[in-house]
Amino acid sequence: MGGLLRHLVDRIREYLTDHDALWFLSLLPLASALSLLIQSYRRALPTAPKSQNGIEGHDEARGSVKELVKFHGSWAAVAFLVGRAVGCTMLFIIAACLELRDHPGPLAREFIFGMIPYYFYCMVLSFGSVLNTRWQPIFSQHCLLLLFSSLLVNVYRNIWPLAIYGGVPMDINDGIFMWGKLVLLTITAVGIPLFSPRKYEPVNPEEPAAEVNPEQTTPLFSLMVYTFLDPLIFLAARLPHLGHDKLFPLADYDYSRNTTKRAFPHLDVFQGAKKRHLFFGLMRTYRYEYLVLTGMVVLQATGNFFSPVAIRMILDYLETGGRDARIKPWFWIACLFVGPMMISLARQWYIFVATRMLVHTEGLLTQLVFEHSLRIRMKAEASDGSENPTSETKTVKADNLVGKINNLVTTDMVNVVEARDFLFLIGYHPLQIILSIIFLYQVLGSSSFIGLAVILIMVPIPVFMAKLMQSVQKERMKMTDSRVQAVTETCNVLRMIKLFGWESEMHGRIFIRRDEEVKWLWRRKIYEIVVAVVNYLIPTFAMLATYAAYTLIWKEDLSAAKVFSSMSVLTLLRRSLQASFQGLSICVEGKVSLDRLTEFMQNTELLDFLRRPADLSVIGDFENRPPSGVIGFYDAKFVWSNDSANDEQAFTLRIDGELLFKQGGINLIIGPTGSGKTSLLMALLGEMHFLPTQPNSWYNLPREKGIAYAAQESWVQNDTIRGNILFGSSYDEERYKAVLYQCGLERDLELFEAGDMTEVGEKGLSLSGGQKARITLARAVYSNAQTLLLDDILAALDVHTSTWIVERCLTGDLVKGRTVILVTHNIALTGHLANFIISMGSNGTIVSQGTDISVAISKNSKLASEIQALQESEGNTEEANNNKEKAISSNGVSTGKLIIAEEIQQGHVTWKSMKLFLASLGGNHPILFFLALSIGLLLTDFGMMAQTYFVGYWGSQYVEHDPSEINPFFYLGGCFLLLVGLISTYILSNILYLRGVVRACVSIHKQLMVAILGTTFRWLDETPTSRIITRCTQDIRAVDVPLPQWTLFLTDLTLSMLNKVVVIVFFSPIFLVPVVFVSIAGAWIANFYLKAQLSVKREMSNAKAPVLAHFGAAITGLTSIRAYGAQDAFKRESLKRIDFYSRVARVSYNLNRWVAVRIDVLGASFTTTLAAYLVYGSMTTPTGIGFSLSMAVDFCTMILWWVRIFNDLEVQANSLERIQGYLEIEQEPKPKESGSPPAAWPTSGQLRVENLSARYSKNGPKVLHGISFEIQSGERVGVVGRTGSGKSSLMLSLLRCIVVEGDVFYDGINTKNINLEALRSKITIIPQIPELISGTLRRNLDPFEQYDDAILNDSLRASGLFSLQAEDTEKRLTLDSQISSGGSNLSVGQRQILALARAMVRESKLLVLDEATSAIDYKTDTIIQQSLRHELGKDVTIITVAHRLQTIMDADKILVLDAGNIVEYDSPAALLARPSGIFRSMVDGSSDREHLYAMVHRA
Repeated sequence: MGGLLRHLVDRIREYLTDHDALWFLSLLPLASALSLLIQSYRRALPTAPKSQNGIEGHDEARGSVKELVKFHGSWAAVAFLVGRAVGCTMLFIIAACLELRDHPGPLAREFIFGMIPYYFYCMVLSFGSVLNTRWQPIFSQHCLLLLFSSLLVNVYRNIWPLAIYGGVPMDINDGIFMWGKLVLLTITAVGIPLFSPRKYEPVNPEEPAAEVNPEQTTPLFSLMVYTFLDPLIFLAARLPHLGHDKLFPLADYDYSRNTTKRAFPHLDVFQGAKKRHLFFGLMRTYRYEYLVLTGMVVLQATGNFFSPVAIRMILDYLETGGRDARIKPWFWIACLFVGPMMISLARQWYIFVATRMLVHTEGLLTQLVFEHSLRIRMKAEASDGSENPTSETKTVKADNLVGKINNLVTTDMVNVVEARDFLFLIGYHPLQIILSIIFLYQVLGSSSFIGLAVILIMVPIPVFMAKLMQSVQKERMKMTDSRVQAVTETCNVLRMIKLFGWESEMHGRIFIRRDEEVKWLWRRKIYEIVVAVVNYLIPTFAMLATYAAYTLIWKEDLSAAKVFSSMSVLTLLRRSLQASFQGLSICVEGKVSLDRLTEFMQNTELLDFLRRPADLSVIGDFENRPPSGVIGFYDAKFVWSNDSANDEQAFTLRIDGELLFKQGGINLIIGPTGSGKTSLLMALLGEMHFLPTQPNSWYNLPREKGIAYAAQESWVQNDTIRGNILFGSSYDEERYKAVLYQCGLERDLELFEAGDMTEVGEKGLSLSGGQKARITLARAVYSNAQTLLLDDILAALDVHTSTWIVERCLTGDLVKGRTVILVTHNIALTGHLANFIISMGSNGTIVSQGTDISVAISKNSKLASEIQALQESEGNTEEANNNKEKAISSNGVSTGKLIIAEEIQQGHVTWKSMKLFLASLGGNHPILFFLALSIGLLLTDFGMMAQTYFVGYWGSQYVEHDPSEINPFFYLGGCFLLLVGLISTYILSNILYLRGVVRACVSIHKQLMVAILGTTFRWLDETPTSRIITRCTQDIRAVDVPLPQWTLFLTDLTLSMLNKVVVIVFFSPIFLVPVVFVSIAGAWIANFYLKAQLSVKREMSNAKAPVLAHFGAAITGLTSIRAYGAQDAFKRESLKRIDFYSRVARVSYNLNRWVAVRIDVLGASFTTTLAAYLVYGSMTTPTGIGFSLSMAVDFCTMILWWVRIFNDLEVQANSLERIQGYLEIEQEPKPKESGSPPAAWPTSGQLRVENLSARYSKNGPKVLHGISFEIQSGERVGVVGRTGSGKSSLMLSLLRCIVVEGDVFYDGINTKNINLEALRSKITIIPQIPELISGTLRRNLDPFEQYDDAILNDSLRASGLFSLQAEDTEKRLTLDSQISSGGSNLSVGQRQILALARAMVRESKLLVLDEATSAIDYKTDTIIQQSLRHELGKDVTIITVAHRLQTIMDADKILVLDAGNIVEYDSPAALLARPSGIFRSMVDGSSDREHLYAMVHRA
């Protein structure tokens, strides 16, 4: 095969050597002309395609100069085209002069077949590309092809002979004309195409970019070497931080609206894609990109052999003194530059295209999953515990599905984009392995197969080790998951932990899990060391086996040329085999994730009216067309999912006959708890699965005039209050103010310094439950929708606010004339408004419908009993308020910002942050640690270099001595001893470092957890929980793995580079100057790069979060979004956020290309210069030259890696900066020995408060103003007051959760002298909505296993849980019952009872109860109150923050607060005796005034 190829090359060379054979070039103009004729004919046809240049109306051959400049894009572009035309003209003149000189006469055949017509045709095409706008692209392409072909031929004829001994340029007789032709051809065929500005071609001519990215117009050369990024790089060097707004605008082909338009027809079945695996859709989308990548892969694999071949030929030339050399050394020296540069340009272009695909794919998959999520049905999930008595049937939660969706756009998407380089697995590595084997066979003959056999024999070892590592990694991830779960749960209930004084216990629990995690981390790292040793031994053993076989079996002589060239190729072979295994693992993970994405896209259940085109349901089989314009049902049945259609146990909503809602009026849906009132609304909205009971079944909700929906669980976006109300509608000031008034929001806005521009925070963090409910209502009322669906909007409101809403909103002018469908329990307030009433039974059926409310109630006995209980329990003093009064600004700034924005660090990572890690690494003896580590790494690298030199020295002995005098075993033994030494030092130094890593992981995690657990409540209010969790998970992960890894790599690389510099200077002292120059230049380039990249990386990490935040918020409010028909608006917002991320991501990836190309040029230049010096100016031996070149190649490769690793280290060190920031957050007072109370304290619940003032921050306004009161042990005290009066502040100040002044004496001891944990562990607070942790009920009562089951069961009995469950034995809660995170599978009442039971277990002498809201039913509330009165000890003091007056009317005393002051404090009877008293006015204003007075008289 090789002989055939050589014969073919020789024939071609002989053919081209003949001067007269140039006539074959004349075939190219003929082919070009024929092609132009064919295209001209096609364009002349009636059905001819439009011009490819996208510009119509340019049919004339030429236009004005102004039009030409506009068409070509710039004067510079026109100048380059004119320059090419001038160059072609000069080539034509030179060809004519030469032909006339050599062949005078008018009929010379060269005028017909020679170079004259060739260049004349080029001249015509070049002028045509300037003047003819219609044919310009085609003319330009043909001209370039002809010129480049001519250049190649001339280079072969006149340049190649200069590289051959005895070679003479074929056109030497042309003299200066020969060089003139070469210069002109180089300029016209290479220079002008590379340096001419490119014309901006918009992806969509109808929407050109307002600001063009330089990437789209920069010359091709600039695009290849990324000089278009220079302005950005230099700008970053001048600024402290390169902000997002300073980056290049996004190229229009990167806009997500354009990428989705291109890709979705192949990915989304709703936009025409075939129902097939997403892989094929992605391949169809990126088919052209992967063709380019394939070409780059082939170039890289081929280019890798330029250096080995060049080194071999150079050393062979030096060893033989040039005998039998055909090609001059300068050619091979040039290959040392050309090969690495070809690899660099191909690799960087590959990565440029691949990373552009990566950014596009991230956006595409995110948007694809997002848009599909807007179509899916969020299935209802049954509660694991007892059914929530305050909820409607099964709450539509679908927590598992939401978690799966979030996982798809995070973990799975990362796996998919990381598998984009599968071309390396199926193309690059196989090709490189084949070429390596061929090369080794050419150099070492059959002995190369011995080395290959050794590699294949030893390959199962790393495969086996990889499996072991995988099993260890799985166990480690289990431990990590366990620790992350504990940390996440701790962060989610951090306030509860601090309120209960559980910080030490929770830290101990987390520390135990962290300790287990670190143990498995140690095992994984040990395995990594073993794998690294094996991966080094495999090529080393293969090399030694090959050389042993070559010298001992085949009796051949080694040489420096053979040794150094084969060693480099063996390294390539080893890397390809190793990378193949790694790539296979990555591709398998990517396939699994892509399978999951495909499964989600094709098999998730969709809403009935959004069925896939090829997946129509039974609904389409019926003629179920409802009457036009009506709202209602006819013989319809609904279930929550298609899977439950045949499940008899699943909830089913059934409407028999016809149910039509009255349009233009108020329709009430009433019924007992769990009857399906919310389900009826969901069925109307299409959220439930429709099951026709007969062919004429139908349901209908006209959407033409708009739908507005207010959910029972209020949904607000992380936006301002105004933004939540407007919800994308235009701002109408008059209408807006009317909505605020009618929804009772005006007084609430006065509490916020920024008014309606106040941010509501994550999930409405800064709002009370009632405020969120009224903002949700205001959104519906403000909209222009004709139909309003309101789901129990009064549930979270107090009686006064509810009355306001009914009287001013539901009967107001903004609602009048609109169709209102209102689900409610409060029939007393809303019954008189109803134009139509639907009464539902407990089994999801309609009991009655009509206009008479009394008839509806009389036909539903269960509903009647609930109404009576609710009427008895009315009398709320205020709304349910969860905001702990923190929405009131305490710093006087009226920006409305609640959450403190996360700070973006500027410049390089601070030494303080790095010191945190390095000091933890070094432990108690950091200097000794780093000295020992450095010595170990230096010795390891020195051993590797010594082994390389020793093998080269072995090869050189065959040149200097007779082969019979050489003992191969001596050299094999020397190699083995060096191998043992370097492996030993490698293992010892890495184990030393590993011990330091484990020490640092434990230390930093401990410091972080101590800081978070010891922080203030104010800081917790200002910091999102998700941000805290990120520090404890994502940033700690960076400390565990990448940060130590990059630190070791950087240290090892730095020491190795120093070693190689010493070697190069040792053999060539004169090269100390180039080494210094390269080092300075590399540092200069790296400094520019790092300054820009650090800023961009920080912006990139912040740009990703909004995409996921928007995604999560939309999924949470999916029903509301679909009800309003706001899907398109949310899609546009998602695309906008993806573009925001893509803009910074593209720049970040391109910056890597910028530095890589420059460092590669620097390295290749250094290596080439060194090679030239060693060959032409040095007396060094071939072994020294080969060794120096090997070290130089490695050194130059390391420069780029050093810069990249340093950058990666700084990026990962951002986690250290963030952790360091958290170590410096404000802290509560730390425990002291003097702060430990007596062991028996407290013996009573006596409480005395003297001149107590409080504020939420040190500089904030006071929320309590010098209050004083005293409570005797065993007394029950009720605390009342309007919103903002200071009730919650008083409770927090008793536990010293906020900044307090004054004295609080608990059982005679001043609490400011007691450690916080000791104080809080002796006081129990039952918050309004208690926080529970996931696990068993036992774990919630006794998290630290301090009590036996008898005590826990007694507490459950005493709290009233068993009596509450007596009627429902199947769903009884026991100590082994599973509680979901936050207690979401329990009702609010059940959570209150468990919190009370937990308080009884603690046996605190002081109990603070923030009473539950009106969502708790009367029976549960009665049980809780009875337990408080009779089951607690007589010496237990109870302070109750009252929301229902009836719960405190029998208290011993009532404390009335107003604006942080005590205005009344006495017994209920005494306060009611005050005619103008505040408490009396509250009682008199209640709807059950007589009942409350009776309670006081009975007490």
